[in-house]
Amino acid sequence: QVQLVESGGGLAQAGGSLRLSCAVSGRTFNRYYIGWFRQAPEKERELITSIWWSAGITYYADSVKGRFTISRDNAKNTVYLQMNSLQPEDTAVYYCAARDFSGSWSRPDYWGQGTQVTVSS
Repeated sequence: QVQLVESGGGLAQAGGSLRLSCAVSGRTFNRYYIGWFRQAPEKERELITSIWWSAGITYYADSVKGRFTISRDNAKNTVYLQMNSLQPEDTAVYYCAARDFSGSWSRPDYWGQGTQVTVSS
């Protein structure tokens, strides 16, 4: 079992920054990828970035590449999403998710509760 708790959402102005945190707990999560999804109103949930916990290998969707950075702190068991150069189209509910190394992002094993990010123009 893996538990994920997000924090750090809120309101930002266009061009500003926010940092989201995902506290990870549970056994053997070293096997897992941790990812960030987002879902804007009337849009499908999309994977924007992920990190393989043990090796630190990262992935970024084109929509956030160069603006967002995913990282992990092994001592704090926390994954961070640093979001810079925010735009109104980044407004969404952001979810932390985890999948086993052998799994797929089409069906993550665990989800966090989500945190709202709103970017004003």
